[in-house]
Amino acid sequence: MESAVTQVWRNNITVGKKNNAWISYNASSHTLKVVFTGFSNNKYNKDSLSLLIDLSNYLPENVTFGFSASTGQLFQKNNVKSWDFNSSLSFEHAEQPSANPPIQVLNPNDPPITQVQDPKFRPPQEVSARKKGNKGLVVGSSISGVRIDYCMDNEFQKGTGPKKFSYGELARATNNFAEGQKLGEGGFGEVYEGLLKECKSYVAVKRVSRGSKQGIKEYASEVKIISRLRHRNLVQLIGWCHEKGQLHLVYELMPNGSLDKHIFKEKSLLVWEIRWKIVQGLASALLYLHEEWEQCVVHRDVKASNVMLDSNFNAKLGDFGLARLVDHEKGSQTTMLAGTVGYMAPECVMNGKASKESDVSSFGIVALEIASGRRSIDIKAAEDQVRLVEWIWNLYGIGKLTEATDPRLNKIFNEQQMERLMVLGLWCAHPDNKLRPSIRQAIHVLNSEVQLPILPSRMPVATYSPPPLNMFSPPFSHTYETKTVGSEQEQTMTYTYNSTKSSSVYASSAASSTKSLL
Repeated sequence: MESAVTQVWRNNITVGKKNNAWISYNASSHTLKVVFTGFSNNKYNKDSLSLLIDLSNYLPENVTFGFSASTGQLFQKNNVKSWDFNSSLSFEHAEQPSANPPIQVLNPNDPPITQVQDPKFRPPQEVSARKKGNKGLVVGSSISGVRIDYCMDNEFQKGTGPKKFSYGELARATNNFAEGQKLGEGGFGEVYEGLLKECKSYVAVKRVSRGSKQGIKEYASEVKIISRLRHRNLVQLIGWCHEKGQLHLVYELMPNGSLDKHIFKEKSLLVWEIRWKIVQGLASALLYLHEEWEQCVVHRDVKASNVMLDSNFNAKLGDFGLARLVDHEKGSQTTMLAGTVGYMAPECVMNGKASKESDVSSFGIVALEIASGRRSIDIKAAEDQVRLVEWIWNLYGIGKLTEATDPRLNKIFNEQQMERLMVLGLWCAHPDNKLRPSIRQAIHVLNSEVQLPILPSRMPVATYSPPPLNMFSPPFSHTYETKTVGSEQEQTMTYTYNSTKSSSVYASSAASSTKSLL
């Protein structure tokens, strides 16, 4: 199927605005015309396209019409609010196909609603036409998995900051995306090291794979949000490119990679002074996002693999594909569930409510990982140590907090700072989001400007979370399995609750290693 005429749809589909379309055909002038609206840059647009065509040469005498849609690799929800069909032709057939009840008009200004034809009904003429190789007419819009509305270019290029690169520039910078230039890969795609010869600077080029979950919405979100942010503890976005069916993001190169490679994979031993500096840098980045920029930015995916380290091991938070802008007064946004297992706050799992508090919870978990050198979920650990927060909270309750410190440090650390970091991590990861500190309060604790909070000796249970946090004692049981996916091992844990009244199963998974670089 080939398009006879096309027109760019100037519409931001992520906003969810209502749009209208009018399709008309004049049999005398043989003119097929489509007029449609779109919404972008905070205003409605109206566009049209037309074609001279004699439909009698293409369609049989009797035809059916209706709606069809497909989302490709992306998930989206669309609703037909109302529709109307009018014709000046006279129909001689007395029999009418069965019809569904009319759809209620939501807006009094909308056109009246006619009957909707039963999709199971198929006239004899249509069947015979299909046997002869029926020709048809399709009028509509197409949104490809990697097709970008060209109005995005204008949005991306506003003001100073990241620039638009051509595919050729990035291909030359990475030696045509050579395997030897690859820094790493993950579920999103690959990251390559490149050299921009014009400015003589090294960069990291993220190429989003076609099958990646990080589609147009995440790509556009990252470009539009991070390009406006300026902070020493945020990864700098240098540019972007969407050509040849590929999505590319160009960042400043982080020579020391991501934090997880150092604390989990033993790429190098981070001494205590560096770990303390990393925590302070991450907290500073979140303070900027939550309180100091013009809008509140909720990151939604704060984790060790998204904390990058420059040549001096300064922390820089990256990957804003899941980030959302919210008003400072509101501070939260209910969205689809997003994030990483082991770092998501309980309320996010339950209702998808992302907020500053959920970011603080993730920050607390990263802080505990830095102090202990252990992952938030370690399925291979002893039963009472699988969940990092719960294990450290139990040690806090019996006064043995130092037993959770990273053994690779050989007890060479500032004891007061270590205690502050662990207690703060527990406070930030509190199951009740109303009892967590703000990131500004957390910084006050780090700077010894306030006393440490006194937490309950036993970890509280989140009342809004279906699975209790302590899942390793009766009547709960758990099992796990490990399978190899490429060079990584994927571990899946299943929690089962058995009682006389009900039986429930909860599942979570985590990779034993990660290749995420940005």
